[in-house]
Amino acid sequence: MKIAPSLLSCDFAAMGSEIQRMDRSGADWMHLDVMDAHFVPNLTFGAPVIKAVRAYTDKPFDVHLMISDPLKYIDDFADAGADIITFHVESDSDIKKTIKKIRDRGIMPGLVIKPNTPASAVFPYLESIDLVLIMTVEPGFGGQSFMSDMLPKAAEIRRECERLGADVLIEADGGIGEATIAQTARAGVDVCVAGTAVFKAEDAAKAIAELKELAECRQESSFT
Repeated sequence: MKIAPSLLSCDFAAMGSEIQRMDRSGADWMHLDVMDAHFVPNLTFGAPVIKAVRAYTDKPFDVHLMISDPLKYIDDFADAGADIITFHVESDSDIKKTIKKIRDRGIMPGLVIKPNTPASAVFPYLESIDLVLIMTVEPGFGGQSFMSDMLPKAAEIRRECERLGADVLIEADGGIGEATIAQTARAGVDVCVAGTAVFKAEDAAKAIAELKELAECRQESSFT
């Protein structure tokens, strides 16, 4: 299980040092939520901020675009140092063109689905992407309650990937912490985004280690 701390929960005034703290604490990826106050009802940061903090770690930057027209901004985020770019199937951009643009920039492309979007929405694209991000809260704000009824989507996507022979990581984001990571892992999720569970912990290294340990204790998925 990979743990990707969500910078949405960090101290924005010290984002560089917060990234270094997560790096030292055993984070696998850094998850950066880009919101435009249009696609979702919140505004965070854009490519210039990501570029400014890129030098603080060598860990992959997992950039989640919660914006209306991601295709228009792929070059900006590629130039800023993104290693992974995920965007929503519900956005206005042409999905195939956006995936191709990300791939052409040498970046891992991924698709994101909101809670009300079925897993099948990503099926036509599984052979051309590297990752599917399942939202386990409504996107827009951190600190929300985990929606366990989203987890069966992971098994649906995994079965379709196996049928197609597609090698796709499954990521989950929203409300993930000590109480929810084991069931998330059992559902077949490979990467968990964790916000307050690590940034608000007294000891971030201990929190990340405990999340990984709980994930490793998973049983066979009850959804398969």
